[in-house]
Amino acid sequence: MNNLVPTKMFFTKGVGRHKDYLQSFEMALRNAGIAEYNLVTVSSIFPPGCKRISREEGKKLLSPGQIVFVVLARNSTNEPNRLIASAIGLAQPADPNQYGYLSEHHSFGETEEKAGEYAEDLAATMLASTLGLEFDPSAAWDEREQVYKSSGKIIRTTNITQSAEGDKNGLWTTTIAAAVLLIEDENSQKNNL
Repeated sequence: MNNLVPTKMFFTKGVGRHKDYLQSFEMALRNAGIAEYNLVTVSSIFPPGCKRISREEGKKLLSPGQIVFVVLARNSTNEPNRLIASAIGLAQPADPNQYGYLSEHHSFGETEEKAGEYAEDLAATMLASTLGLEFDPSAAWDEREQVYKSSGKIIRTTNITQSAEGDKNGLWTTTIAAAVLLIEDENSQKNNL
């Protein structure tokens, strides 16, 4: 069996509403464009040399029913007007041979911007500690972000976040954010030439 190291990754997000909890999750997956795959959640390492691609480009490499690895953030509520968010943060090292971090964050009452920054901060802090960077963990994200990026060891941090308010009539509302990890084998590479 070959090495299962993803070579490409794309971000996606979605929101779904339905009277049934599970169906609201399905609707969020549909909205994100990943409902037709068998998703396997994995922990949060961004593989060395992995290339970020667009959702459209990534979906061309997948087939319905395929087992697909994802780092998934998911949140749900049936409370009217309750603010929920799901976010994935990414921190990529400057050295392409070094692994980076993906983080998942699920929150109540946070804006999309605040939840996204928190997820991004989580990923960057995990990478910074792995790289041995000195930083003040109590400093604001903006300050630490400058320390991380000025070190020359962290090249990029970003996030994808989906927020929503709970349905006013009490339907289940689900948000998801996902990093979809793609593993290309020789057959898929030949089919895409």
